[in-house]
Order: sequence, then C-alpha cells, then structure tokens
Amino acid sequence: MTTHDDTLRETAVEAALGKLDLAAKVALLAGADMWSLPANEDIGLGRMVMSDGPAGVRGEHWTPDDPSIAIPSPTALAATWDTALARRLGALLAQEARRKGAHVVLAPTVNLHRSPRGGRHFEAYSEDPLLTGEIGAALVAGVQDGGVATTPKHWVGNDSETERYTVDVRADERTLRELYLAPFEAIVRKARPWGLMAAYNRVNGVSMSEHDALNNGVLRGEWGFDGVLVSDWTGARDTVRAALGGLDVAMPGPVTVYGEHLVAAVRDGRVPEQAVDDLARRVLRLAARVGLLADAPAAVPADRLPAPIDGEALAREVAARSFTLLRNDGILPLDPAPGSIALIGAAAAEARIGGGGSAQVFPTRVVSPLDGLRAALPPGTALGYALGADPRTHVPPLASPLSAELIGRDGSALAAVPVPDGSVRWIGELPAGVGFDALGSVRATGTLAPRAVGTHRLAIRGAGRFRLEAGGALLFDGVVRVEGNDPAAAFLNPPEAVFELELSSTAPVEVSLTHTLPEASAFAGFGLVSFALGHSEPVATADQLIEEAVALAAAADVAVVVVATTEEVESEGVDRTGLALPGRQDELVARVAAANPRTVVVVNAGAPVLMPWREQVAAVLLTWFPGQEAGAALGDVLLGLAEPGGRLPTTWPAEQADSPVWGVETTDGALEYQEGLFIGYPAWQRRGTAQPAYWFGHGLGYTDWEYQGLELRPADPGSGADPYAARAVALVRVRNTGTRAGRETVQVYLAPDGADRSRPDRRLAGFAVVAAGPGEVVEARVELPLRAFQTWGDAGWTLRPGSYAVQAGRSAADRGPAVAFDLPLEG
Repeated sequence: MTTHDDTLRETAVEAALGKLDLAAKVALLAGADMWSLPANEDIGLGRMVMSDGPAGVRGEHWTPDDPSIAIPSPTALAATWDTALARRLGALLAQEARRKGAHVVLAPTVNLHRSPRGGRHFEAYSEDPLLTGEIGAALVAGVQDGGVATTPKHWVGNDSETERYTVDVRADERTLRELYLAPFEAIVRKARPWGLMAAYNRVNGVSMSEHDALNNGVLRGEWGFDGVLVSDWTGARDTVRAALGGLDVAMPGPVTVYGEHLVAAVRDGRVPEQAVDDLARRVLRLAARVGLLADAPAAVPADRLPAPIDGEALAREVAARSFTLLRNDGILPLDPAPGSIALIGAAAAEARIGGGGSAQVFPTRVVSPLDGLRAALPPGTALGYALGADPRTHVPPLASPLSAELIGRDGSALAAVPVPDGSVRWIGELPAGVGFDALGSVRATGTLAPRAVGTHRLAIRGAGRFRLEAGGALLFDGVVRVEGNDPAAAFLNPPEAVFELELSSTAPVEVSLTHTLPEASAFAGFGLVSFALGHSEPVATADQLIEEAVALAAAADVAVVVVATTEEVESEGVDRTGLALPGRQDELVARVAAANPRTVVVVNAGAPVLMPWREQVAAVLLTWFPGQEAGAALGDVLLGLAEPGGRLPTTWPAEQADSPVWGVETTDGALEYQEGLFIGYPAWQRRGTAQPAYWFGHGLGYTDWEYQGLELRPADPGSGADPYAARAVALVRVRNTGTRAGRETVQVYLAPDGADRSRPDRRLAGFAVVAAGPGEVVEARVELPLRAFQTWGDAGWTLRPGSYAVQAGRSAADRGPAVAFDLPLEG
C-alpha cells in the first residue's frame, strides 16, 4: 500500500535524479571508501554508511575503542523459533546502528545449512527455508522499524565457503525456488527490505552480481523488490554485466568496476543511460528511506523510533532462550545448593562468543561461564576450575595493552595510539587521520608480565614482513605467507608463526613486533592493517591437564564441562573438514563422565559437532555462540532462573558418515546440488537408515508437555493469492504436565500421501511458541501459508491436489496429533 510519505519520497527521488548528469549518477553507485556511499550537497544527499551486522553492529571502526553489543549467533536466534524475539533483536541492531552512525546493516544471513561442513553456518539460521524466512523477516522488520536498512544476504547460493569467490552453484529451477530462493522470497514479500546483498558465487553459470534473470527477473519483476542490490565486498567484477544485471552498488570504493568505467560504457553504447537511471533511482530511494535525502520524509521519523533497549539485558535473554537442552536425566536445573562444582574446559574461562570473520565485533564486555556461574551460585558454594583440554591451535593475543606506532615510508613518526591487547586491526581507515599511502610500517610495543617461569610462546599472526623482538633478543625477521588464494585470508584466517621464549624469572619483558607494509598496502582497493602479537604461558602437558580435570571432577558433587569449536573450525572463508570437536575434548568428556556420573556438558558451538559421549553424561546443553552475555545466561539456565527454550534449527548427525549431504568441493569450478530438495531433515527421513543424534526441532526444556489434539480450519478466503497468507489454520492443544512454568515450540508439519517421490515426505509448514504454567492447557494457533501447499513446476507455483496429513509434534521425527484432508480445502 502506497502512503502519502511514499509519494513524497518518490517525488524527491525523481527531483534529485533529474538534477544529476551522467557522471554524478554513476558516482552514487560505488563506495566512496570501505563502508560509505558519497554525499552530494547539490541535491541534499548525505553520506550513507554501511556496517556488518549479523551478530552486532560494528560501525565503520573495527577497533575495541568503539565496542558493540555482541549478540548471540544467528543459529542461536533461530533456535528460539520466536519471531517476536527476533523482531526485538532487530530493533536492538537498529539502535546500535544509529548509535554508530550507520544507516545500513549488512544482515541477516539467510543461506541454508546444506552440508554440516559449511564454515559460516553459525551466521545463517537453519537447514529449513520456512524457519529461515520467518526469523529473517522478523529481524528485518525489527531493524527497519528503527529506521535502518537491511541487506539480507548472500543472494543466492552462498551455502558453503569453498572457492566462494568463483564457485558455480548448479541447481535446477525447482530446487532453487523451493529451497534456496524461498527464504529470500518470504523476506522480500513479508518484510519489504530496503536492500539485499549479492553473493560472490555464480548460479548456473552466471555471477550473482550480474544475474539478470534472478536479479531483474525474479527479485524485482516477480517479487516487487524496490530496494538496493549491493555487491559483497569486491564482488563486482564486470562493468557492463553488473550494470545490466541489476547491481545497484559496487562496494567498497573508491576503486570499483563502476565510476569512469561505467561512464565510458554508457557513452559508447554498451550500457543504456536508462539502466544507470534505474540503479541511481534505487540508491536515492534508499537514502530517502533512511533520512539522507533533502525534502524526502524518512521512512521512520525520529518521533516514531522504538523506545530505548537495554542491549546487554536483551542479549542475555536471547542467549538463555536459545540454549537447547538435548539430554537431561533430571540433573538440570541444578539444586539451589548444589554443593561443590567442578567447571572444566578452555571455553569455560574464555567464552567463545561468536564465529570468525566479518561477523565479529568488539564486545562491550564478555561474561565467561566461570564468571557467570560464580556470580549465580549461592555464597559458600565451592567452585573449582581446570583447563582440561585446550582446543585452540593458535596462540591467543597478548593480554597486556600495547602502543602501536605508525611509521611513514621515510621512517618518520606519524602517530602513536594505544591498543588494549596484542591485536592490531584497521580496515578502510587509520587512526589519527594517517593515510595508507603514507604508512610504511606499524610497530607494536609493550611489556609482557609473565606469571610463571619456563617456556613461553610468542606468536605472529598475520601475513607479510615482520620483525619480532623480546627481552632484547631478535626472534624473527622475515615474511609470514598466506596459503591459498582467498584475498580476505589476511584478516579472516591469517597464518601464524610461533616462537619459544625461555624465561627464568617473572620479571617484566619488553616485547616489540614490527609489521612492514608492502608498497600496495591495500586489499582490493581499500586499506588494511591486520596482525596480532600472541602470547601463552607455560602449561602442563596435555595428559597432565586431563588428569587434573578428572581429579577435580571426581572430588566434586557436579562436573560441568564446557567444550567448544575454535575460530579455525567455524569461520568465514573456510569450510570444515570434519565435525569432531577439536583437540582432545571428546576424551576429556569421556574421562570426566567416568569419574563423575553427575556430569553436565555445555556445547559451545555454532553448528553441529559430533558427541560420541552423549549417552554417557547426565545432561547436554547446547549454548551455540551465545554472545557477550554467555556466562550470565549460562548461570541463569543452570540454576533454573531461566528455562533453556531452544529447539534445533538444524539436524545434528550422530556420525559424520551419516550426513545425507556432505560435499562442498567443486569439480571443474562447479558445485552440483545433485540432492535437489533433499537436504536437512527431509533427506534423513527419505533415507530411513541411519538416524541422527538429534532431529531438527528437538529440545527439552525444564517441564513436560502433552499434545492433546489438533483441529484444522480453513483460512479466510479473502486472503487472495498471497503465498504467505494462511491457507489453513491448525489449532493445537498442549498441556504443561510438569511442575514448572515453561514455553513450548509447537511445530506443524505437512505430509503428502507419498505417491510423488520427488517431494519430501513431510516439511515444516508453520510453528508457534506458547507459554503455560504447571497443569495449564493452551492452544497454539499455527497459520499454514498457501506456499506450504504449493510446488514449483513448468507452470510456476501450483497447488498439488491429493491426500495430506497435518501433523503436530515436538521435532521433525515426532508424530503427534494429525488431521488428514484432501486438497483443495473448502472455505
């Protein structure tokens, strides 16, 4: 529905566009720098800033001096199955964006979990397109309620990281429509995002930054998308194909395929000027919506912005609501006076709050499980800690603050700035106004205060030439090289060089790491300085660490073991080689469980891992990547102050070899989606042989539920042909049979008669979260959209007549109350 403000915005857009010559229009289509589009004072256009945002809004500055609320990972949000909560979290992201001067949040990530090996799955939602679309649409709505734009990404087919810049994803039309395009379509039609981000990869031979059929035909022509399509960073490769393929903005800048190249292409007739007008018009429309175009009312005026949100409190609430209780013999929640507790694991002392890559932010604080549990336990409770097994393969950054000196190419001192630890990372701009063209090297110096004598380890993490000195001795002077051809590896997955330093006393040691930049110190056109000085204290042997943990557990009333993946395992830019927990963590859990049958395992991972010990422990609690309030939320859940409300958004295999879809490697540059529609739980159901460890939708909570009945009603026929309007409504009665209040996620699946073997046996058609006190009966109202009853074929979307069953349950494997019917529904 067009409003008066919509009309005013469009009028202002056309007026501004009419004042621009070709060069000025083209200038709107590329980044002025790493994160922004340029202003144009002549038409009253302000500078528009973009920011990474899936797990917190970083803003323009990737520095701990400008911290952000680090929220739980997208898989954690999907595990809540709560669209209202997702919308609230979106409002928090908008609030953070406004605080940091950003107008566009580069989120959410709505690619699917095709193979469990996907290195970036923690940043996406689910294996299921309906759940992904619903959570994504809610988050987009929440962000845009706050007057900030979103760019759901990565449109489309970026479901793994192997050769992500060049891979050609090959899938038939039905598979694309029913799986991979589906969440984008739901978000576009339901939430009307003001932007989308094009993926690096190709789909069926065409780069997504140039894909006329999908960008202009499907996205804009069929779905009515009127927002901006922005490239992933450095994802625009060809001037003419990108312009004709509907790519509005090439990021970052100022060096892109647009600019003077596009002006020349218009003047020599390769690109019609009308195509440039269309691109520029959409950029101006986005500027108008976020309040950056003169005479255009912002989509959300300042007096209609949401009330201020306590970000730390909401991050804590979302984390607890996402925690998924996979197994529990009754040990959880812990007794209010649990006696003595042994807390074990590297991630118990240093929380793994998020995955690696561009989703990372510097948090306002981090509450570790050790800190959170210590604060939650009643006074006098004995809480012991042991490392147990350290899964990290990289040396952590030096904990002491450093001084970073920026030195010119002529050796002159340009500036000196403090950094809080051993990490130095500047992207797009340098401190103190220093230009990348003037910078020759960076020298980070500080004092190491050792806690123990013995063999310390110092590490260089980064690519390029380095000189490392400690205590007056030269440890390294040479080049650390990047493996592979990913241009982002220098800051996403940098190489590491490790050196030993023998210390016979705990006297302070002066350390210095100098990084000399190459002549071209920029990554694909924008400046980048990224390296770290790592340090680790002398530690016992791996065997001794496990023995210490086992002894601590044996003497305690309860053992809590926190196991985790690492940044090397789950990160942008690389897919996983396997699903086992890194290091000797599996051995640690098995040994602790043998020593203490009251062992609770906390799994700190963003995507599926193998748990060979799962039947040997008293409880398994999955906390995902829980964000900065990790330990506070864990204390709430373990002590019963909050219920773990999560349900799995992705099926977790018991054995690696059982995974129905595994491969992410290419053949001659192509990745064939040969499995078609059968990924995730439909693939497990179709095989019917090996069973997963835990099905999609599984989760226990702290109370029990009885499903008492299901009634199916036709929806209001006035809803028309909207594919997301309800075709039917399932009313599911559930009773809380436990002794605690709780929430239940009611899942409704649609199962055809099975005659058509090209279709999944059953698929999620709708869901709802309900709450009830002990003994209470509540009715969940689950709308089943028209699209749930449609399939894609030669004639487009069509209803498939036949016999169906609507089934309610607690997971994809649970066959609860059911109603049989034949299509079409009456009414």
